Amino acid sequence: MNNLSMIAAVGNNYELGYKNQLLCHLPVDLKRFKTLTSGHTVLMGDRTWESLPKKPLPNRRNIVITLNQEADYQDCELAFSIEEAMQLVENDEQPFIMGGATIYKLFIDKIETLYLTRILSDFQADVYFPQLNMEEWTLVEDEFVPKDEKNIYDLRFQTYKRKQK
Repeated sequence: MNNLSMIAAVGNNYELGYKNQLLCHLPVDLKRFKTLTSGHTVLMGDRTWESLPKKPLPNRRNIVITLNQEADYQDCELAFSIEEAMQLVENDEQPFIMGGATIYKLFIDKIETLYLTRILSDFQADVYFPQLNMEEWTLVEDEFVPKDEKNIYDLRFQTYKRKQK
């Protein structure tokens, strides 16, 4: 398999979101997301697709994974199983899993690289990132980003690589 990556922003307790919304608005994180994923394929679940303010995400191949065989989302490709999604990206250089919680859980064992934005705060949430076995990962990048007038929380940009088995 190619270099399947995952990208997510989480709170201190791996919170992902609340009521189908991101935890907070952090322009510096959105800029990083855009920089990392532009020119690549992004895979997401249907609730993540529905939550996007702009569809499809520009300059990216958008694939929505859904169990709804009747789904008809405009301007994206559909996959009706993990296997179908994996086939669609088998020749891609670096596809990104971008959520939501169910999709993260389904793909966590298949990824090679994990890009986490750790928002250094606790949040009310109803969805969480899957539990990680940190012994399987090597932290290769850890950049502290202090809060400022546009970004109300301190955060860390972290990149993990899966250890070779």
